[in-house]
Amino acid sequence: MTSAQTAERTDAFLAPLGGEWWRTAVIYQIYPRSFADASGDGIGDLPGVTAHLDDLQSLGIDAIWLSPFQRSPQKDAGYDVSDYCDVDPLFGTLADFDEMLAGAHDRGIRVIVDLVPNHSSDQHEWFQQALAAAPGSPERARYMFRDGKGLEGELPPNNWESVFGGPAWTRVVEADGRPGQWYLHLFDSSQPDFDWSNEVVREEFRRILRFWLDRGVDGFRVDVAHGLMKAEGLPDYIPDPEAGSMGGEEENVPYWGQDTVHEVYRDWRKIMEEYAGDRALAAEAWLPTAERTAQWVRADEMHQAFNFPYLSTEWDAADLRTVIDVSLRAFPGVGAPSTWVLSNHDVVRHASRLALTAENPQGHGIGPDSPGQPIPEVGLARARAATALMLALPGSAYLYQGEELGLPEVIDIPGDARQDPTWFRTNGERYGRDGCRVPIPWNADAPAYGFNTSGASWLPQPAEWATLARDAQSGVEGSTLELYRTLLAERRARSLGAGSLEWLEGYGADAVAFRNGNVSVVANVGSTPIALPDGIVIASSGPLAGGAIPADTTVWVVDQG
Repeated sequence: MTSAQTAERTDAFLAPLGGEWWRTAVIYQIYPRSFADASGDGIGDLPGVTAHLDDLQSLGIDAIWLSPFQRSPQKDAGYDVSDYCDVDPLFGTLADFDEMLAGAHDRGIRVIVDLVPNHSSDQHEWFQQALAAAPGSPERARYMFRDGKGLEGELPPNNWESVFGGPAWTRVVEADGRPGQWYLHLFDSSQPDFDWSNEVVREEFRRILRFWLDRGVDGFRVDVAHGLMKAEGLPDYIPDPEAGSMGGEEENVPYWGQDTVHEVYRDWRKIMEEYAGDRALAAEAWLPTAERTAQWVRADEMHQAFNFPYLSTEWDAADLRTVIDVSLRAFPGVGAPSTWVLSNHDVVRHASRLALTAENPQGHGIGPDSPGQPIPEVGLARARAATALMLALPGSAYLYQGEELGLPEVIDIPGDARQDPTWFRTNGERYGRDGCRVPIPWNADAPAYGFNTSGASWLPQPAEWATLARDAQSGVEGSTLELYRTLLAERRARSLGAGSLEWLEGYGADAVAFRNGNVSVVANVGSTPIALPDGIVIASSGPLAGGAIPADTTVWVVDQG
């Protein structure tokens, strides 16, 4: 089947799901390395995704987002792309991708692919050409090459630090063997930043967008969407050491959130609108406020932006009410849906994060020596309650693979097993993101807990995976998996994603209470029980007793009759 035939067939199938599906969709993030491994080499792959499409359908999600599977040396788990229009052999082939895409569409599941435009791999053909070319050449102009400071150019062009730790500049050796220019890499030195002021770069990404759209994908999640453009003159900047690594707490960062980046997404929006089937762009944009984030989803730009201010909010009723209020003003204020997210491949899983008792900036991760270690029972109760709260909110929601099993962050990963560049570039001072990326469990008694049949795993899986495996929870009343299935089914049946929020009074300062359609939602974020609303309980994140909602519990109640 050709890509054009695939696009035509899937558009026809998906059309009945409704226009602008992304406004209310529940989108499930798949981190392919850790989802399911059909080959048995210890690394997840696209055939593994295809093998579990029925499980995803039974969960009740609307779409999947695939983290990078394109060709890559895997220095940063695929976020270092060497060929944007091919599948890395680790994950399969383009034919495997087409089979997975068709299978998802057959089940009414849309497919969003990750796009990494801020930087490429240093193995990308363009960067290799740049290294071989002279300073000032067209080949170098596609990246951020600059002369150094100092008498011999021995100092970097500015003082910027990498998100992964250490300098954001690396000096190259020129063809004549002498030290030469420096290139910018906001992430690892193997990930050189493109120069998005160059029209050649912009045209190349138009080609890449069309390649995947022609194959029938339903949209793109855009990595580091607040990056790409840098401030004129590349001024020095020292970030707050306590801020998140992606800059979400800070204003006026010269490499994040520049106004000129919006030109790129206005251009991309025009390309998306060339295609039938209601394709969508979703921004990973770490910005200080929902109002700033909403600038990425104005009517002529992207369709969605991750609501990281919501993800970053503490388990505190007043703070939650505030961020929900602000979000429901900011995003609809520009004609976009609010999005809601609690976990992803870059943050500590919320089944652990919500029980931390010490500061933990985004990107630092947690390990055995981290302060404020989470209490597992508290973390799981809060995670279930937080999810029940989130899935009742109007707009679109994102889930991260394994959270439907209640997976916590894996803390005790040996140092010699860690893979995240952050761990290496900080000499072990930051644990990084490996703990949320451990391959997920499917079968309690199978090798690698059903991740594959060989028992291999690119990151070690903990023994507790046996009790959290999908088959150990499926059909078990009160399990986290069955809670997610109930929440997603009720959300869809009652059109909560397309609803509106009305705050409810009278439940006390420790409650987040609102009404969406005919569903009253009350989350007890405090430590003492609060009254249960009148009506029929259709979902509860935890056991109820004595007509009250215990601490760290959320309920959904509908009117009787």
